[in-house]
Amino acid sequence: MTAVSTSPDVSAEAPVAASNPRPSRAKVLLPVLMGVALTAGGGLWLTGRGKESTDDAQVEGHVANVSPRVSGQVKHVLVQDNQTVKLGDVLVELDDRDYQARVNAARADLAAANASERAAETQLAVTQKTVDSGLAVAKGGITQAYAQGTTSLATIEQSRADVAAADSRRTLAKIELDRSEKLLADHAIAQADYDARKATFDQADAALAQARARLAGAEAGVTNSQGTLEAARGHLISAQAGPEQIEAARAQVELAKARVDQAQAALDQAELNLSYTKIRAESDGVVARRTVELGQLVSPDRPLLAIVALDDTWVVANFKEDQLAEMKPGQSVKLSVDTFGGRAFTGHVDSIAAGTGARFSLLPPDNASGNFTKVVQRVPVLVRLDEHPGATLRPGMSADVTVYTK
Repeated sequence: MTAVSTSPDVSAEAPVAASNPRPSRAKVLLPVLMGVALTAGGGLWLTGRGKESTDDAQVEGHVANVSPRVSGQVKHVLVQDNQTVKLGDVLVELDDRDYQARVNAARADLAAANASERAAETQLAVTQKTVDSGLAVAKGGITQAYAQGTTSLATIEQSRADVAAADSRRTLAKIELDRSEKLLADHAIAQADYDARKATFDQADAALAQARARLAGAEAGVTNSQGTLEAARGHLISAQAGPEQIEAARAQVELAKARVDQAQAALDQAELNLSYTKIRAESDGVVARRTVELGQLVSPDRPLLAIVALDDTWVVANFKEDQLAEMKPGQSVKLSVDTFGGRAFTGHVDSIAAGTGARFSLLPPDNASGNFTKVVQRVPVLVRLDEHPGATLRPGMSADVTVYTK
């Protein structure tokens, strides 16, 4: 008897299974994942199109280091850390006694220089008057000497004429006397007539001697007048050197004025140094990094403190170099500062740096000196913020910046 098999007919069921296969899970999930990825990528592309973002950004501001203009010992420290100060407020006072003494000495030097200037001006006036009077006297002496010379020559001529006349009268008297002697010897005339002739001759002889003496005196007068003329000419030459004397006196006045200016400049510098003993704030802000203490010896080469101007801040965002292709000044910016959480700030691109940050570092890279590894560089971009009341931004705070390039 043949046994009947109860196993299922595999060959009969195989076609049924082949005609209704179950779909694979991978084949179902793969299109879904691809769709999600494409959707997400498209969304990211659409949302990121036309803007560039970076989280490498910090708030910056003016940090003014305050140093003394002169050296000295600190007498008073009038501010504390984080104190708000205004322009012109006194921050630190130095001991000013040495500088006050220098001011007093400079004032004394200025007074002496002013006195020297007045003395020089007085000497100039005296020299001008002396020169003018000396020149007038010299010219008068020349005129007088010429007049004396002319008078002496006339006197000589007159004296020579007088000598000639006196000589003629003596000669005539001699002739009369000789005739009278002969007549007296012949007893032709009386003794009285002879005596009269003798007296006439003696008078004529005396008159001739006097005339000759006057002639000698006149000739001596001419010699004296020539000496007087030469002396007058010497005085005139000396007086004509007066302009040089006046110029020398004027030079002394100019020198005195220069010394006055020099003394005034020294006084101004001394007063400036005295004013520098009070160290004042050059701007509004908040005191930071105070290192000065009472009694400390300070000098201009070391800052005492810093003043941070919180009313003038900006953001420096360091963008990658491949983000700058379409970035330019004036584009709008949105940013957030970590300190203020989700608060959004607005602003605009003010300027873009002329080089990368690495190029201006203390030790810029030299890619030609060895092995080269390309590193994406970052370029600082300065962002100016719009009005942001109620939020005080402090230099150094971190920020996320987004620039809308389109």
